[in-house]
Amino acid sequence: MPRNISYSEKYEDELYEYRHVILPSEVAKMAPKARLMSETEWRQLGVQQSRGWEHYAIHKPEPHILLFRRVRGTDPLTGLAPAKMAAKPAVIQQQTVTAR
Repeated sequence: MPRNISYSEKYEDELYEYRHVILPSEVAKMAPKARLMSETEWRQLGVQQSRGWEHYAIHKPEPHILLFRRVRGTDPLTGLAPAKMAAKPAVIQQQTVTAR
């Protein structure tokens, strides 16, 4: 009998809310190991969560754990981030690129 997909509680910082999803081994075998998945791909694996979540990182020692984030205040029905928050991640990313 297959095990269930496990979902963490949400946790957050000043910009994002996060959660991780633990896939059972039989589902994890079907997930790509070397790239991030689109929303369509992770939903096809059976991951169920509200809209706006992004698979943002791979933790190579534990590829069966999917790491998700979305901008704080994102509408869970539409997946749209609030206008005041939507620009902040892009500004921070640009500052990071510039600082390298």
